[in-house]
Amino acid sequence: MTERLTITRWAEEDRPRERMMQHGASALSNAELLAILIGSGNTEESAVELMRKVLADYHNNLSELGKASIDELCRFKGIGPAKAIAILAASELGKRRKDEGVEERKTIASSKDVYECFYPLMCDLPTEECWVLLLNQASKVIDKVKISAGGLTATAVDVRCILREALLKRASSMALCHNHPSGSIRPSREDDLLTRQVTQAAECMNIRFIDHIILTDGKFYSYADEGRI
Repeated sequence: MTERLTITRWAEEDRPRERMMQHGASALSNAELLAILIGSGNTEESAVELMRKVLADYHNNLSELGKASIDELCRFKGIGPAKAIAILAASELGKRRKDEGVEERKTIASSKDVYECFYPLMCDLPTEECWVLLLNQASKVIDKVKISAGGLTATAVDVRCILREALLKRASSMALCHNHPSGSIRPSREDDLLTRQVTQAAECMNIRFIDHIILTDGKFYSYADEGRI
């Protein structure tokens, strides 16, 4: 019995999984992306060749392919119910993603914007936490990342962890926020030291450090507003 030619047995330069890892999904054709889903072709065709044939039968139109039935896809040699279901499931996910649209990222223009980002997360915490807010070049939020969690009066913060998150997410600027469960917004000496350390480290990495917010329930302290950054 002749074996199917699976993706793992192709020449390395022809393997779509490896190409996707090296160059990203956008570098792959529709047939190559679908080939990753089905994993193998048939005795005469690789998965990519098989999916090229399938796509051609649907005028190389992914929308038309997504309207096919499981039985219709099973007409092609090498595609059984499991592969047909994988193809149609991927098509449905693509449709749902399109229907959801693109979520508008919040723009950070002031200390109050930073405060409002973190207030729902931190206002009722019984212990101290420190988070970093990562922003792109247009000052829109990329991500919010918890850096540390500690006790009632302090939390240990590693500046290297802050910079690591900023570099991994390719942030152009960032802000810190931590809470004071005591209810006082007065910065401690440790808060001042952390602010200086992050300011110096961010400057070395060409990342703008725009603010350090101390948050309590209903109030906040901004190093930027106080002219201390």
